[in-house]
Amino acid sequence: MRKAGKIIASLSLLAFIVGCETIPKDALTLSPESLADRQMQTRKYETKDEAKILTACAGLLQDMGFNIDESETKLGVITASKRRSAVNAGQQVVAVFVALLGGGYMPTDKDQIMRASIVTRPVGELKEYMAVRVTFQRIVRDENGKITKQETLNDPEIYQKFFDKLSKAIFLEAQEI
Repeated sequence: MRKAGKIIASLSLLAFIVGCETIPKDALTLSPESLADRQMQTRKYETKDEAKILTACAGLLQDMGFNIDESETKLGVITASKRRSAVNAGQQVVAVFVALLGGGYMPTDKDQIMRASIVTRPVGELKEYMAVRVTFQRIVRDENGKITKQETLNDPEIYQKFFDKLSKAIFLEAQEI
């Protein structure tokens, strides 16, 4: 029993110390860039049929070379990924020069995992629209398997192309083509 009392006292002290940490006032404040990013990543479609939207999204992702990792229709969520080369010729040249100048071995980027996440939700006064938000990320690994970059892709052209293709896919899905 003594040992259990010490463990409980230690856990209580730890909880007290952790609980005393203050949260910065702006911790939950979104930056102006966050709103702009969310607008770039979201489109609204005039339909209530979330299942057809998700089917079109999944088909489009597969057409783009992604593998569907998870899909939950009831929650309106799809996650997908694909692996691609991340070899960069400029990085390779620098690594060779470093080695030739006696700087030793410099690992270079080898591959990357591209991820796509889609979330849908009904919007509008009568829930007559379906909002679709997509985000693209990439994780780059070097020859040793170490992560060298993790980033969200924020190129507006990527999102515009995705939503142009999605609009066509939704049309085809609605026409049952």
